[in-house]
Amino acid sequence: MLGKLARYLRFLGHDTAYVRDLPERELATLARSEGRTLLTRDRSLAGRAPSSLLLHESDLPGQLREVARAFPHVPFEVKFDRCPDCNIPLRPWAKPTKDSDWPTEIPRPLIDSGVPVHECPSCARRYWEGSHAARIREVVAAAIGGDGLR
Repeated sequence: MLGKLARYLRFLGHDTAYVRDLPERELATLARSEGRTLLTRDRSLAGRAPSSLLLHESDLPGQLREVARAFPHVPFEVKFDRCPDCNIPLRPWAKPTKDSDWPTEIPRPLIDSGVPVHECPSCARRYWEGSHAARIREVVAAAIGGDGLR
């Protein structure tokens, strides 16, 4: 129920596990064993996990605000240093030496202009700051104030 929030927390550099289809009891146990705060909109689940935050907002900006208020000491600056899908820290991508090895999903002119590309060591997806980065920063800034920058 909070998949979009999980992605945004990863954009902000936070180690954020997102688990689907796990019974409440097991989810609460997993969060406790990993030392995580469980974020949920489910009142019953929040009651099972001692370290939980019950979110009341249904929209992403409202959820970001609730998390930022609950954890004022945690930075909320867009970093793009974790895979939004796998949650694994990204590593710099090395440009291939042969043209035949160039991946089709990466726009060569953009990369030749010096835009850094990062890669997920788990899923091998590659990321760079494109037009989506500005929209993500706008959402964060509108939700919690500031410019959402490092």
